[in-house]
Amino acid sequence: MCDKKTILVVDADNEHNQALQLMLENNGYRVLSAHNGQQMQELARHSPPDLIILDVMLPGEDGFQVCRDVRSFLSVPIILLAANSDEMDKVMGLEAGADDFVDKPYGKRELLARIRVQFRRSSRQVPTNQRYYSFLDWLVDTQMRRLQKTTSGELEPISSNEYTLLRIFIDNPSRVLSRDDISDYMRGRQALPTERGLDVLMSRLRQRLGDCAKNPRLIKTIRGAGYVFVAEVSKHNELDEITAPQLKAV
Repeated sequence: MCDKKTILVVDADNEHNQALQLMLENNGYRVLSAHNGQQMQELARHSPPDLIILDVMLPGEDGFQVCRDVRSFLSVPIILLAANSDEMDKVMGLEAGADDFVDKPYGKRELLARIRVQFRRSSRQVPTNQRYYSFLDWLVDTQMRRLQKTTSGELEPISSNEYTLLRIFIDNPSRVLSRDDISDYMRGRQALPTERGLDVLMSRLRQRLGDCAKNPRLIKTIRGAGYVFVAEVSKHNELDEITAPQLKAV
């Protein structure tokens, strides 16, 4: 198949790494393999995968820090694996930029299902005739799934879940969205495994956009009701329609 998805497996346990690689290949995926954070970053930069499966227990930097490092230059879905994890581990994973968290040992069917969910989520687009959304100092390229600062032209790395949440808001500006509304839009709670999951994701998105919860310019919390995107959102077909000297196609 010419359209095989590529998955990067990062696990220091050689036996588990090979077993996971074989399972994924038998299910139609192309697999890259790494055993530590340095190998992972080299592969991710030179042969960017479509998804990363990252074990938390790695030599040197742990999976949480490696996840943060990769998020600085790559926006593909990341699934963290961990044995004997607790709620705090899952919160730390979300805060590090992971899109999902799977406990070890896991069922093969469950992991494959979670992989498919991430691919569906990353490929899903809300129908629109406009490729670009702009608000305040930001530009969203819906075709490339990228977030860009209009004042400098610099790309801001954004995780799959952060992007999905941002799209929910900019597709529904000025509308109050409850937690249930947001979960329904995201179609599944796999990426929000704890009570704090949405709070963590919201906090990450606000930090990404430089928005302050106490004095928001973008996302305002409505007590007892939910959240509302308060900034004006403009939609554009072409980049030339946007007045921003530093903006460029990258």
